[in-house]
Amino acid sequence: MILVTGGTGLVGAHLLLQLTANETEIRAIYRNEKNIRKTQSLFQLYGKEAQFDKIQWMEGDIIDVPSLEKAFQGVTHVYHSAALISYNPKDENKLRKTNIEGTANIVNFCIDSKVSKLCHVSSIAALGDLKPNETIITEETEWNPEYLHSDYAISKYGAEMEIWRGQQEGLNVVIVNPGVIFGAGFWQQGSGIFFSAVQKGFPFYTNGATGYVSATDVASVMIQLMNSAISGERFSVIAENRTFKDIIFLIAEKLGVQKPKLEAKPWMLSVGWRLDWLSATFFNTKRRLSKYSTRSLLSSDTISNAKIKNALNFEFQRIESVIAEVVRLHQK
Repeated sequence: MILVTGGTGLVGAHLLLQLTANETEIRAIYRNEKNIRKTQSLFQLYGKEAQFDKIQWMEGDIIDVPSLEKAFQGVTHVYHSAALISYNPKDENKLRKTNIEGTANIVNFCIDSKVSKLCHVSSIAALGDLKPNETIITEETEWNPEYLHSDYAISKYGAEMEIWRGQQEGLNVVIVNPGVIFGAGFWQQGSGIFFSAVQKGFPFYTNGATGYVSATDVASVMIQLMNSAISGERFSVIAENRTFKDIIFLIAEKLGVQKPKLEAKPWMLSVGWRLDWLSATFFNTKRRLSKYSTRSLLSSDTISNAKIKNALNFEFQRIESVIAEVVRLHQK
């Protein structure tokens, strides 16, 4: 029996889509029944409704230990993709509880249940920090605790520490560190906001850069790693390093809408996140910018994907074709 956490999210849903093509015993946990419909809609989008019926859905939460006891019965392999993604400083405690404590619970149950292998979805946010003489971030780049990190990055790094603890206790583990993930079916959340914002006429771009990858490729890498003899390793999973300007312009082109014309300068973003903080503090509005998210929009880190390409002889989809596919399926 394969257990998938986060099956109602972007990565988990695409993972289930691929797993159900070949596997027969698949269990996924959910917190809110209506969220299952998002995953079901993805299967319908690809014309795979029959595969969806293979999934055994079970109500549960990675921070609710009693619910996990039932979910882990008969489980041999675990894909852990459930996580909270937020750059709102107010969510610090929620991030730590979900991403660190929740992962610790999964690790503990994997050990107690004698699970054969655990594949954990981390993030490039948990990779290390470049030293002055370094130019490319790899899996070996050291994390600098003195460096200013977002609460989200700290929580994902802490989650990885729980995975390595599991390894020390005899658990076979692999970790994937995806970049910004694009995939169909989730237009209004996560990276899907790129598409909805551009479609509405978002006017700004920045020249910062990061790594991008398709949800389909992330799922494929996870399955191949799970089925391999590889253990005790983590892998950066990105297809390309691209600037935000490139990505936003590509999305606008595929959507057939006007490209943004204004570059968001550092001083503009600096003012923006402060105004956003004031609005959230005094008017209880939802945070849209933070000190950390604005910094990421301006940074130009280059992330290597050489390790995963060599380990699996893996070829990633081109980001331009991924964006075109997301748009095509949304307009279907």
